[in-house]
Amino acid sequence: MQKENTNTAEKTVSDYPYVIEMRNITKEFPGIIANDNITLQLKRGEIHALLGENGAGKSTLMSVLFGIYQPEKGQILKDGKEVKINNPNDANALGIGMVHQHFKLVDVFTVLDNIILGVEPNTLGFLRKKKAREKVMELSKNYGLNIDPDALVEDITVGMQQRTEILKMLYRDNDILIFDEPTAVLTPQEITELMQIIKGLAKEGKSILFISHKLNEIMSIADRCTVLRKGRYVGTVNVAETTKEELSNMMVGREVKFSVDKAEAIPGEKILEVKNLTVKSKLHKKNAVNNVSLDVRAGEIVCIAGIDGNGQSEFVYALTGLEKPEPGSVIILDGVDITKKSIRFKNTHGMSHIPEDRHKYGLVLDYSLEENLVLQRYFEKDFQNHGFIRFDKVRQYSEDLIDEFDIRSGQGPLTPARGMSGGNQQKAIIAREMDREHKLLIAVQPTRGLDVGAIESIHKQIVESRDSGTAVLLISLELDEVMNLSDRILVMYEGEITGHLDPKTTTIQELGLYMSGAKRDDGKAHGEGGVE
Repeated sequence: MQKENTNTAEKTVSDYPYVIEMRNITKEFPGIIANDNITLQLKRGEIHALLGENGAGKSTLMSVLFGIYQPEKGQILKDGKEVKINNPNDANALGIGMVHQHFKLVDVFTVLDNIILGVEPNTLGFLRKKKAREKVMELSKNYGLNIDPDALVEDITVGMQQRTEILKMLYRDNDILIFDEPTAVLTPQEITELMQIIKGLAKEGKSILFISHKLNEIMSIADRCTVLRKGRYVGTVNVAETTKEELSNMMVGREVKFSVDKAEAIPGEKILEVKNLTVKSKLHKKNAVNNVSLDVRAGEIVCIAGIDGNGQSEFVYALTGLEKPEPGSVIILDGVDITKKSIRFKNTHGMSHIPEDRHKYGLVLDYSLEENLVLQRYFEKDFQNHGFIRFDKVRQYSEDLIDEFDIRSGQGPLTPARGMSGGNQQKAIIAREMDREHKLLIAVQPTRGLDVGAIESIHKQIVESRDSGTAVLLISLELDEVMNLSDRILVMYEGEITGHLDPKTTTIQELGLYMSGAKRDDGKAHGEGGVE
């Protein structure tokens, strides 16, 4: 471990070792010190990782650097000279750009319009979009960021949205680039592409701050890594001189297991049975889900693996009631046909759902944490009396879940969901869905945005849920999670189940072939739908 020298001796810009220094930064919110006297030093041309648990203060620190927040104490130096960053425009003027964890794009604008928004080239007030397009396409070609400038953001993949955000920074000639959890919503293929792009940016002389929970990514891409824990600085290390285990210990303060401990599954009765499920696509003429049949039994974890955009989302939407399946589709939960039942009926008859998009489908962001934790239970007799909510019971229940699932929030149960970190928002959803009485748990990317300590805990809880007789349907893009957590793997490609794999006998390479469509089977050797 090394701690950087904060010597303030006079130096020229060219000699000064750090392009950015954040010295003794303190940032407070009601009830919490998010950053407590943190010093961070970024060298020119390096990829510097920022690692920490959910709620450790990483995004807050970067938001201070980008001018979104103003610190109570501390100073920021650019090339050895103190600067004042009052807002993101000041940051951009200093060459600092940021790709946020939750993208800042206008859905109904085109890719090009989003990239140039706020810095549109004009002559006498007339927009010169042709000139802007030429610059964007040149940047796109030079950095391998292939985009369609005329596509609407609402119609493109998450990976393309991220490329749009990166081009926004490059278009503004930023040379200090902040990536806040950049891989949290990407497929494995998109992650590989992004890593190559970031390495290319560093070779071009860009200085990069890379926030991540994923130790494998940090080990493969970063030069140095600064670790935060509970808002405080732990240390800075050279990545080439450390290990995953050492970094995880610095991050959570204890040893973390990277493998999932679980006994052999003992499948019981069918809990979920899906027959001939078909869902139309909103983007093209082909069906998003095409005649899919499968079942999940009590006491097993069945994982649907696949590259994002191959029908997994629409499949889950149809199961949970967020989207209507086509006629002829049948969904049976514990012997009851729920195909046309309401979402509340499904929730009160044994289905729990951890959704892929925590903001759209998981939380009411302007509600408090405690209100979000009882969203599906407030009408139960434990929480209401003659139509009046018993807020004392809600408070006690939420405090219990906050403790059990280690949900970190400045004002406890009263914290607005919008003000929580992404990882703690995810923990809140998991707590709510896991605690409810359920026979089927549909978990879509359940560990997205969580640190290694939280992932270890959530995996343990999912296995315990399985062992208590719950049927678990897992949808994950994380290949390690698929291989470690699943009892059976079904691969979805272009809306169909094309692979039925046993995680004990298959490999990640074989799984990748099925996910890319290079290999498939018809499931005849595996029983109906490949699930017996």
